[in-house]
Amino acid sequence: MKNWIIFISVFIVSLALVISVLVIWKSDEPFNEIEGKAEELTLTTNSLSVVSDSYVYNGNKPYVTVFGEDEDGNEKAIFVPISLEEKSIQEVVLQDGVTKEQALSVLNKEVEVNKILHTKLGYEEEVGPVWEITYTNGDEKLNYVYIMFEDGQWWKRILNL
Repeated sequence: MKNWIIFISVFIVSLALVISVLVIWKSDEPFNEIEGKAEELTLTTNSLSVVSDSYVYNGNKPYVTVFGEDEDGNEKAIFVPISLEEKSIQEVVLQDGVTKEQALSVLNKEVEVNKILHTKLGYEEEVGPVWEITYTNGDEKLNYVYIMFEDGQWWKRILNL
């Protein structure tokens, strides 16, 4: 009887683990697919010659931000809408704006930061490229801050969620 209880317990834990891994893997699949298509589009349109990274940015409209180098060796960020419309692609040369570290220093000068959760470069149709910084403050509340890529000025703050 004891062996049956051990077997059933191990089986249930193993089944739960396998199901959890499958759910996590399948839930990430749409993101991986759209990122791959966006990377391919930036290469076929010659926006970039080498792709180094990409991620989905969800602003007012979702974009895939693709990082890489063009033929001249300039590091760029290409913003591809998830509709994959070529005419809607936006791009910036990374050296022409605020770096991730500079955006974080702007944030640290003005607010109390407990932990940075993520920093993403994204595109907003209203203002152009922005750094989205998500962090928790001293009260463990979630905060979103948007800093303009062009000049490092504050664009929008969503505080104490």
